[in-house]
Amino acid sequence: MQREHSRRSLAGTAAVVVAYAIAMGYLEAAVVVYLRQAVGIEHEALFPLHDGGGLQTLGPIELGRELATLVMLAGLGWLAGAERIERLAWTAVVFGTWDITYYGWLWVFVGWPPSPATWDILFLVPVPWVGPVWAPIVVSAALIGFGLLTARRLRGGGAMAIGPWQVVGGLAGGVLVILSFTLDARHILAGGIPESWAWPVFVAGMALATLAAGTALWPRGHRPA
Repeated sequence: MQREHSRRSLAGTAAVVVAYAIAMGYLEAAVVVYLRQAVGIEHEALFPLHDGGGLQTLGPIELGRELATLVMLAGLGWLAGAERIERLAWTAVVFGTWDITYYGWLWVFVGWPPSPATWDILFLVPVPWVGPVWAPIVVSAALIGFGLLTARRLRGGGAMAIGPWQVVGGLAGGVLVILSFTLDARHILAGGIPESWAWPVFVAGMALATLAAGTALWPRGHRPA
C-alpha cells in the first residue's frame, strides 16, 4: 500500500517541490535587485568585488543569507523524501530549479544576465565562486534530471547501485566543479576582474559526476525501465 501511494504521489511531490523552488527563485532575485539598488551597484558592473561602497559592510549578512537559503532548500528535500537517498534527490531537484529560475526572474526584472556568457558571483562561502552564467545552469539542469530519475526509481520500488566508486566519483566530480569556480578566488578578492575560467576542470568534474550518477541509476547489465 505504501509503495502504491508513493508511485501515485510522485507527480504531486514533484509539483510542490518545483513550485516551491520557483517561488524561492523569485524571492532570491527580488532580494538581489533590492540589495543592488540600495547599495548602488549596477547589474552590468559586479566587478571588482571590492568597490569601496557599502557592500563590504553587508558581507556577513550576505553570507548568512546564502547559508539560510541552503538550509531552506535542504529542508524541503528532507520533507519531500522518505529516506536518505530520496531526500538527497529532492534536494537536488529543488536546488537546481531554484538556481535556474533565479536567473530567469533576474532577466525578467532587470534584463540581467544579458547573455549566458556573462560573469557572475555564484557563491561566497568560503571564498567567491565566479564563472559564466551558463555553467551553474548546466550543473542545475543535471541536478534536476538525475534527482527526478532517482526519485522516480525509488518511488517505484527500484534500487540504486551506490558503491564506493559512485560515492568517490560523485564527490570528486563535485569538488572539481567547485574548484573550477574558485581557482581565481585570490585574484577576485584582491579586486581583480574575471578574465579566464578553468573550463577544462569544470568539464572533467561534470563528466566524472555524471558517470558516477549514471552508473548508480543504470549499473552494468541493467536495462533502463
